[in-house]
Amino acid sequence: MEPKVSIIMGSTSDLGVMEGAAKLLEDFEIPFELNALSAHRTPDEVETFAKTAKDRGIKVIIAGAGMAAHLPGVIAAMTPLPVIGVPIKASLEGLDSILAILQMPPGIPVATVALNGAQNAGILAVQIMASGDKELMDKLIKFKENLKQKIVKANKDLSEIQYKFKTN
Repeated sequence: MEPKVSIIMGSTSDLGVMEGAAKLLEDFEIPFELNALSAHRTPDEVETFAKTAKDRGIKVIIAGAGMAAHLPGVIAAMTPLPVIGVPIKASLEGLDSILAILQMPPGIPVATVALNGAQNAGILAVQIMASGDKELMDKLIKFKENLKQKIVKANKDLSEIQYKFKTN
């Protein structure tokens, strides 16, 4: 089984956040790889990874990083593949990583999800790949319908809660 998505994090301390993407891809039965690479501590390995990802069959890269958070942008500069950045709350309430990933120069886009939003990064990766894969698109549509049904059920459950001054 060859990976289609690569999940990269700047440090294994980011795994608690990045596993949100891994679990989502697992649910969709999409093969993925999971690696720790640092734009600052292992720049040669990052370059090798970024420049070989396409030829290894990777379709989308999800890169999470905190603090200076250069990893997603550095990877995006060296690959033609879509890169989804996950800012990780490590310092300054995560504002530093949000801005580092979000504010990319023209020509080097990084799709950026919410702070610690690895699950949404996984969903976005699925959406990108599903645009050319009917079977995956059908799974995605079912997934989104299930999200809707959870809220419909939650609202029904709320209607059963009784308060003296509650009107619905």
